[in-house]
Amino acid sequence: MGFMPSTREIQAHFGFASQTAAMSHLRALERKGVIKRRPGKARAVVFPEDLEREVILDIPVYGEIAAGMAQDVEPERDGCVSIDITSVGLSSSTKVFALKVRGDSMIDAHICDGDTVVLEIRDPRNGDVVAALIDGETTLKRYILDRGTPYLQAENEMYPDLIPISELIIQGVMVALLRKAA
Repeated sequence: MGFMPSTREIQAHFGFASQTAAMSHLRALERKGVIKRRPGKARAVVFPEDLEREVILDIPVYGEIAAGMAQDVEPERDGCVSIDITSVGLSSSTKVFALKVRGDSMIDAHICDGDTVVLEIRDPRNGDVVAALIDGETTLKRYILDRGTPYLQAENEMYPDLIPISELIIQGVMVALLRKAA
């Protein structure tokens, strides 16, 4: 593997009147995605196929989750979504899954009907958005811990807080939101 020519060498090779013409051609190649220049480095041009690919993780989608009133939902595999895990701050060993959102109880948290949420299997912190099993039914809500007592809070004033009668099991903590462009 050789070195990338300098802009002066490009100018001489192609017979350009100035180095500015060589730079203009390099910028045009970069805009077209043919090359990628590394800022602040001389002769630092690489081809996109030579760049390291980010770690892409295929995350299983296990059906839908109600973002409304809690509903009894059986998990079933419904394809997968692929994301660059470093962009959401996850490692490749993180246990994650995804669910499609159905309903509008989390609209004020900008979680809309039809979105897909990526959830990490871990213990929640106060204020996390969680997929939870509350008294046998699943829902997507904000986890609130008030004086040692947990409950689930909707992000839409039309929905009440959900206080567990017998059980509250956190199934996952939201770490990413995916939305299809309209």
